[in-house]
Amino acid sequence: MTDSFKESASDVTAKVPEVTLAFWIIKIAATALGETGSDSVTVTFGWGYLTGTAMFLPALVVLVAFQIVAKKFHPFLYWATIVASTSFSTTMADFADRSLGIGYSGGSALLLGLLLASLALWYWTCGSISVDTVATPKSQAFYWAGITLSQALGTSRGDWMAHSMGIDYDDRALIFAAGLAMLAGAYFWTNVSHALLFWAAFTLSRPLGATLGDFLGRPIHEGGLALSRPIASAVIAAFIIGCILLLPQQPGRRPRSSERSLI
Repeated sequence: MTDSFKESASDVTAKVPEVTLAFWIIKIAATALGETGSDSVTVTFGWGYLTGTAMFLPALVVLVAFQIVAKKFHPFLYWATIVASTSFSTTMADFADRSLGIGYSGGSALLLGLLLASLALWYWTCGSISVDTVATPKSQAFYWAGITLSQALGTSRGDWMAHSMGIDYDDRALIFAAGLAMLAGAYFWTNVSHALLFWAAFTLSRPLGATLGDFLGRPIHEGGLALSRPIASAVIAAFIIGCILLLPQQPGRRPRSSERSLI
């Protein structure tokens, strides 16, 4: 990390939340909302993946711009941006998987390459991909690019497991939950980079949230709640708002001036 970046980052309050249990609860719910909301537009309303992508992208760009110019961390603004990101990333992943003719494996490979390239460019430019350093406009732009691409990759991998491998909802939920538990164990009991673990968990929690969204719409005889996609979206949105109001939402810690480059 360059000295100028360290100095500027250490003087600016982080505008992303501290990564706590509350963060992951709301994040999984937000990804579920992205799944049901985007499917409402592309499938229920029949507008298609390309139209859905074109609709969600401007909303994401505007919210990211507001997030960057904001003077401090605003929970509702941050989570609205996350929902816009996950909605756009869902339609983007569906477009890559189904409309480009490269299938689920090809779509996953493409999105994985884009995510790794984005994180590598972030690290090369700023010296870190740690969320602790997300304070300057440049680091925030890279952060939101990584957020969106990781969620698109998570969507694509979840669809690959469902359609290419034939793994049902319940088994997928167990696999994703077990994967997150392993990452949590690595966080607490190993020296693996916390930044890398965060991005792995952020990607993996995306299909877990999508599985939750699918559960709300599944027929009752299959163990679901049989809610329409728009109604399921409203229920999840109400849950997220309640969590933001009731659960602590504090900005992440600022990098210390003595802190060295973090992967």
